[in-house]
Amino acid sequence: MPVLAPIPRATHVALRAAVLDFRETDHRRRPPPTVHVGLPGRHAVRFVHEPGAVVGAALAADVVGALLQRSRRELGALLGRTPPVPLVWLTRSGTTAGHDADVLWSAATRAAYAEAGLVATFVVVTRDGWLDPVTGVRREWRRLRRRSGAPPPRT
Repeated sequence: MPVLAPIPRATHVALRAAVLDFRETDHRRRPPPTVHVGLPGRHAVRFVHEPGAVVGAALAADVVGALLQRSRRELGALLGRTPPVPLVWLTRSGTTAGHDADVLWSAATRAAYAEAGLVATFVVVTRDGWLDPVTGVRREWRRLRRRSGAPPPRT
């Protein structure tokens, strides 16, 4: 489901957790684009799009489909119930301005979720914030810190 303003609190908290996790865990100068499927700050499965690797639209949709199945299976076991529909987020270096990887993985996510009969929520996450490339809704922070007493992210 595209992210629309006003952003529901649960969505805001989840996407803020995705940005914090990226800022705190990946300290490389130019990390490769990585697709995550799951619940930010709680559990996610990942695919790293290594530099130089050629990933076309069909392969990207297959990757997202496999990540979706794995995420739902693991979240169901973790939560002990039918899991909520996992979010998909792409972490990459740079700003929240549009990028070729955003288009590739956004289209792949929509295709894989449609095949599974689900509605996808896809966002791009950078160290500064997040962006829904379909709606253009974004949130950016200058200084983002974990709230005192908040546990570190679990994956």
